[in-house]
Amino acid sequence: MRLLLVEDDPILGDGLQAGLSIEGYAVDWIKDGIQANEALKSHNYELVVLDLGIPGMDGLRVLDALRKRKDHVAVLILTARDTVNDRVLGLDSGADDFVVKPFDLNEICARLRALVRRNSGQATPCFEYKGLSLDPAAHQVKLHGISVDVSNKEFEILSFLMQNQGKVASRARLEETLYAWNTEVESNTVEVHIHHLRKKLGPNYIRTVRGVGYIIDEED
Repeated sequence: MRLLLVEDDPILGDGLQAGLSIEGYAVDWIKDGIQANEALKSHNYELVVLDLGIPGMDGLRVLDALRKRKDHVAVLILTARDTVNDRVLGLDSGADDFVVKPFDLNEICARLRALVRRNSGQATPCFEYKGLSLDPAAHQVKLHGISVDVSNKEFEILSFLMQNQGKVASRARLEETLYAWNTEVESNTVEVHIHHLRKKLGPNYIRTVRGVGYIIDEED
């Protein structure tokens, strides 16, 4: 899942990038608000982790510009500003959630999972489809109650498709979701992951829309 991290503190940013990458996110880290605004204009992200006190263009201005473009990407604000008024201002400016520094990485990950569920209209912690279940917190896939061993990238592809049931995802969109900047991607990488998923799950879960991409259909 592609995530934009906007944080100017080098130690905190490095720790977050490393920790979130271990959790399976493809993390693009930016330290400046102006660059963050440009990245949000030109790339598709599923999540944004946004510090308010950043140089160039503060976090609230980045958020305001994002929402004025009608971009509904989920935004989690990180800030050292811990007054009620600051939290209210951030949420009223279009943030989806708010965490005050210092924080625990496990809490950040739990809040990000909750934002993903909310954006996909999913109330329960697991995604399910015709006997197939995916648990983002446990990083586990089960087919008719039996665990299925999948790689990290296979998990991310399946997670994206299950969160977007009924919507076709192109190869380019899946690549953008899976890989951060400066990552070399072979031309058939997505096809290989899809092939492996079909071998493990069977051929009836992920459907190819010829010339367009891949889809998990909505349940009848």
